Amino acid sequence: MALKTAEVAEGRLGPSTVVLDHTSGFEGLLLVDDDLLGVIGHSNFGSIRATTCVYKGKWIYEVLISSQGLMQIGWCTLNCRFNQEEGVGDTPDSYAYDGNRVRKWNVTTTNYGKSWAAGDIVSCLIDLDEGTIAFCLNGISLGTAFDNITRGAGMAYFPAISLSFKESVAFNFGSRPLRYPLVEGYRPLQDPPVADLVKARKLLGYLKNVIHIGIDVTEGKLVEKDTSMWQLQGEPTVLITLAHIFNYFSPLMCKVYLVEDVLMTFLLSILERGGAVEAHPLIQQLLNLMWLLMEEYEVHECLKQLLMSLLRAYRFSPIIPDLGLQIHYLRLTIAVLKHEKSRKYLLSNVLFDVLRSVVFFYIKSPLRVEEAGLQELIPTTWWPNRFTKEGKESKEVKEESAEERLRRRAYERGCQRLKKRIEVVEGLQVQILKLLLNNKDRGGGEASRYIFLNKFRKFLQENASNRGNLAVLCPPEYMVCFLHRLIAALRYFWDGHKAKTPASLSSEGAYVPPQLFYNGKVDYFDLQRLGGLLSHLKKTLKDDLAAKANILIDPAELQAVTMDDLDEDEESATSAAQSQRPSAALAIGGALARPAWLSSPTLGRANRFLSTAAVSLMNPRRPLGTLEKIKVLTLRTEQRTREDIEGTHGNEGLLLGRPPEEPDQPITENSLLEVLDGIVMMYNLSVHQQLGKMVGVSDDVNEYAMALKDTEEKISRCPKRRRDIHEELLKSQKVFSEKLNHLSRRLAWINVTIYSKEKMQDIYWLLRVCICTIEHGDRTGSLFAFMPEFYLSVAMNSYSALKNYFSPVNSMEELPGYEETLMRLAAILAKHFADSRIVGTDIRDSLMQALASYVCYPHSLRAVERIPEEQRISMMKNLLAPYEQRPWAQTNWILVRLWRGCGFGYRYTRLPHLLKTKPEDASLPSLQKPCPSTLLQRHMAHLLRSDRDLAPSFLNSVLNQLNWAFSEFIGMIQEIQQAAERLERNFVDSRQLKVCATCFDLSVSLLRVLEMTVTLAPEIFLDWNRPSSELLLRRLAQLLNQVLNRVTAERNLFDRVVNLRLPGLESVDHYPILVAVTGILVRLLVDTDVQGTERATTVLLADPCFQLRSIQYLLGHAEPSALAAAAPPTDKRHFSLHTYTEYISTEELAKVEKMLNHLSEESKQAAATTLPTSEEDLCPICYAHPISAIFRPCSHKSCKACINQHLMNNKDCFFCKATITGVDDFTKPASS
Repeated sequence: MALKTAEVAEGRLGPSTVVLDHTSGFEGLLLVDDDLLGVIGHSNFGSIRATTCVYKGKWIYEVLISSQGLMQIGWCTLNCRFNQEEGVGDTPDSYAYDGNRVRKWNVTTTNYGKSWAAGDIVSCLIDLDEGTIAFCLNGISLGTAFDNITRGAGMAYFPAISLSFKESVAFNFGSRPLRYPLVEGYRPLQDPPVADLVKARKLLGYLKNVIHIGIDVTEGKLVEKDTSMWQLQGEPTVLITLAHIFNYFSPLMCKVYLVEDVLMTFLLSILERGGAVEAHPLIQQLLNLMWLLMEEYEVHECLKQLLMSLLRAYRFSPIIPDLGLQIHYLRLTIAVLKHEKSRKYLLSNVLFDVLRSVVFFYIKSPLRVEEAGLQELIPTTWWPNRFTKEGKESKEVKEESAEERLRRRAYERGCQRLKKRIEVVEGLQVQILKLLLNNKDRGGGEASRYIFLNKFRKFLQENASNRGNLAVLCPPEYMVCFLHRLIAALRYFWDGHKAKTPASLSSEGAYVPPQLFYNGKVDYFDLQRLGGLLSHLKKTLKDDLAAKANILIDPAELQAVTMDDLDEDEESATSAAQSQRPSAALAIGGALARPAWLSSPTLGRANRFLSTAAVSLMNPRRPLGTLEKIKVLTLRTEQRTREDIEGTHGNEGLLLGRPPEEPDQPITENSLLEVLDGIVMMYNLSVHQQLGKMVGVSDDVNEYAMALKDTEEKISRCPKRRRDIHEELLKSQKVFSEKLNHLSRRLAWINVTIYSKEKMQDIYWLLRVCICTIEHGDRTGSLFAFMPEFYLSVAMNSYSALKNYFSPVNSMEELPGYEETLMRLAAILAKHFADSRIVGTDIRDSLMQALASYVCYPHSLRAVERIPEEQRISMMKNLLAPYEQRPWAQTNWILVRLWRGCGFGYRYTRLPHLLKTKPEDASLPSLQKPCPSTLLQRHMAHLLRSDRDLAPSFLNSVLNQLNWAFSEFIGMIQEIQQAAERLERNFVDSRQLKVCATCFDLSVSLLRVLEMTVTLAPEIFLDWNRPSSELLLRRLAQLLNQVLNRVTAERNLFDRVVNLRLPGLESVDHYPILVAVTGILVRLLVDTDVQGTERATTVLLADPCFQLRSIQYLLGHAEPSALAAAAPPTDKRHFSLHTYTEYISTEELAKVEKMLNHLSEESKQAAATTLPTSEEDLCPICYAHPISAIFRPCSHKSCKACINQHLMNNKDCFFCKATITGVDDFTKPASS
């Protein structure tokens, strides 16, 4: 009560230690950090307030912004009630600033302040004497936000925040020194520990005196010494004096305020003299003193608080041009981590808890370039101003003006200056990782590297788990920086090992050996393997594991464990743990129990599975002698030692179970292989998505540059009399120029930190690592199934990143060994897209899409052509597998791309009617210029000719799919047409339009594959010595006639829907489908020998759906009947191939004319010779041909065409469903 009264007197109510009030229960779901000052949004819009409020005086608190999303920060009263939609600032007595939307909130909202970014600090000020609220961003005042706020009886204001899902901040009410305290007359909500501060500074002064002054024994007097080289010499007087100082100093160094204000400031002052960190051994000596003279728990707490203070200082320091603040804090971090005992303690207990160390490897990107000093660093800005039709920066070398050249060079010099400064920071970050990866410091326990490895694996597990907690998930932008620094440190140690042991591999040839994937020594959690779940693989491949890798799986142990058991174990373990801690939930008043991430996380399900499934080893390796079974349990990730990883005499450590295909050559230290494996996993987790996300800034620059160029052209064309328009255009020009100045500087920063040449080389190295790992894994045969899927994903994604994200800045062709790498990746895609060892549908789809993208670009297509001939033929055979029972659209599209540029009128990049519209993205694979592959076409022709079973099954499936796709398309356009004709207002579902357009595109591409087949191997249809040729030709003719009749009828359904020009149906037009059909007909009727033309003509004319007018339509000949009936409107344009002279050659048009003349003659003759058939004699299935076949044993009848087509897919009779054993010719007996 006395405490309360003391607080009242000062205008403040509540406990003297101010924290977040997580017990009130009104906030919505939030995760509160263990110091009760950090908070993460875990619901739609959660709110929380502090435990202390103020009602008079001037007060300040700080909020450290960890993510830049939607948050409202400010003040509220006790009466404010918040929910999932309304938070701080949405009620009458709450006031907030929102830097995400750059607004202030108090029921209504108006523009205020600047936009904030992650790493900024917001100061919230309230003056209850004047009744005003103001905010500062990084110490710069944003002005008064609210005045005349409600005051008086019952009005006391709490610090409060509302934040959306995944957003996070940390509060500083005064428990730590305020970062920006320089606001006159304002006090932090929590008083600084003044008495302790005085004590600590005094004691530090005594400590400095001891270091500064030595005793000259001979002279018997005190002398001044150079403090930088001070060492504890074992002098009793000095030691006793220091012990006495530390007796009082130690307890104070456990308090965060004093560590940050006194100790950290002192240590930073030591390093301020400049020079390398090694030149300041005093910090090492002071750490030795701390371990010697302080209790262990005191040293632990002091080091933890020191590191946390450094981390906050680094993360929330503003960016200045020379990055001096960041460098300063990193140097002290290195100095502390150089101390072996301190490093091991911090690694084991602090650095990897809640992703703390990862923060040190991040270089934040400035959102407001003027505050970061980029205007001084890059005074001249530049952006591309030559563009292609599609709006992409033009790659063509055009003469740039002298002024442009000067600007570009000045900009590039500015970028180089920035790069040099950032490289200093990156060098220090790599230095930290080199300390953490040190494996020579074995004094007192495990070397740092092995502690790091265990923590690193746990870090990966937390980020890989879908059930991962928000608080431990590493933001993607941090992961990108961590990946690059880790690659630099890993390659340094890898090549260092190579220098000592020349027989091992250099980092250029690095790969992960296949045994890591199946010997259980490295934990892959519950990540998917190429062959499915690990438990399934261990059951199905246990014989192969024993034969190839000498690893035996104990069947009794395997049977005992199923995934359901594991889930039950997990649930029972959780409930048991909760029953043992009943006080935890009670302690916080029934709100959220203390989150799991504050204690050490348990291992994932896969880990427990591995530790249960015992693995036995046959020893020795080769030759197999007496079997000596050793139970090998997968060790808990946290408990592995150097011996478990590196191995000892007779024990291969991580490399246990080497398959016979793997060379018996040392690669590198085993521990480095695990780091490498972790790097590949990191890229897969979030790095690739982040690389794609940051390309947006470059796209923005291009868009604004195009808009500026367009505006400048309009200004030059604007008539002088229209001054109003001229002024508006000048305003637009100014806005675009300012935005471009800002964006081009920001882009310079992003290009240096994310897309620089060095970063590109890192990703390229990672691509080569994955390719080499996949090649080695592939050689192990069935054991390849154990490889985690992410290796294939990273191989495909890293190539995609190099091609699409890095290419505007650096050319991929300049990378060493680029052509060979491209070919090796092509071989992997060609081999594995149809690999039976790979079962996951997602990864199979990704491989197919990657191959489809690969064949669209000339450079990568040539790489496919360079892979060994055997692999090329195998790839083509897989592409020609029947389309039933598998995803066929992508394989069909690959075949179409290989043909595009060779087909009839098929040299277009974009459809003729779409040329005037701008494509969404000109770099899309489908918008690349045609680049056919005659080599792969030859392989296809050879396969179709030589394999008698392949061609009929492939073509039958293509014809079936064409029949389905075109029928679906016609059905859908009927529905669309009916909807469009209704009088009431109606909407056609955009998804339906999209599906309709897809069916049309599929029909066109299937027709192109048929054209390709007819061109490459016409004998499949025309050599009637082949059993299925005649049938395939009849089916083809039937489908072509159906398509022609539907598409060419004047003013019919297709015509009307095309003329509607609905959004979503842009690709639906006469041209693509009619030229594809024409290409097939020309090939069958004009480009073959006399016998072939005769057979094709006979079959085409015999089809009851054949109409000569459909062929005439192609050349724009209107029906005579239609002309006679009614002359069409003059504005109606007829379709004609003659109008597409840019796309169809005169030679091709001549062939169509020849075909039309030939069919006109033949149809006249056929009409003259055809005898009428009575209805009774017509086939009851098609009603088009006379009955010509009788079935055994049931004696039902139909025409040959119907039964032959039916038997390709089904053996049951049409009528009675009896199994047909044979078909005989049937001739109607002559009537008596």
